[in-house]
Amino acid sequence: MAETHFPSLIFANGGGLMYAFDQSTLPGRLVLVALFCASVLSWTVMVTKFRMLRRARERKDDFLAAFRTDRQPLSLYQGGARFAGTPVFTVYQAGCQELCFQMLGSAEVDETFAARLETAPRISHAQMRMVQTAMERAVGESALRLEAQMVLLSTAVSGAPFLGLLGTVWGVMDTFSDVATAGKANLTAMAPGVSAALITTVTGLLVAIPAMFGYNFLITSLRGVIVELDNFAAELSSAFEHKYADHGDKPRRTLLP
Repeated sequence: MAETHFPSLIFANGGGLMYAFDQSTLPGRLVLVALFCASVLSWTVMVTKFRMLRRARERKDDFLAAFRTDRQPLSLYQGGARFAGTPVFTVYQAGCQELCFQMLGSAEVDETFAARLETAPRISHAQMRMVQTAMERAVGESALRLEAQMVLLSTAVSGAPFLGLLGTVWGVMDTFSDVATAGKANLTAMAPGVSAALITTVTGLLVAIPAMFGYNFLITSLRGVIVELDNFAAELSSAFEHKYADHGDKPRRTLLP
């Protein structure tokens, strides 16, 4: 009789997960609520980062195309170009601001900027090093912004299964305590408690598995973006040094016979 009643009871409650949730205790439901919050946070981070990376790639291509079509590295800065949400442009802007400050004493672009730039002396190697430092600092700050909130994903990956396991162990412990108190052990008495205990482990895995794939994809993509930032900073530094740095070239003196 029990063999026909138990499957029909599960089916009537909408499947194993629904039956397990109906049979779960207060500690188990608290664990499920915590896992649900972790799932919402991890999916929010993944969707936000995916959109941010897609926008950054699209704007990066536009910026690099505009930057490389002009042989004057300060032309975009002088023209007031804006590429919001593009880490590469952030590095470019930081380098231009520091270069203008070293050459002109001010990073402000006004109607006299072109004339002042034309008559400004070349900067020394020490000043060029300060420009490179400003770009390196911008690369580091951009990397921190790109990697912000990734700790939530890593926490979901590593913590959700353990939190689910905690709920399962707690539920199994309560089940055996109830069986010991009742003084009888059979499948009908133990199955509801065990089923309710296992739902937290299942939920923990459902939270951790998508977060793991999302984290691995995002961390690889972010590292690629950071490498691109380093490469662009080196390219911009080379352009600045070639155009505006003083290399100390002096004409050779010829000895008269």
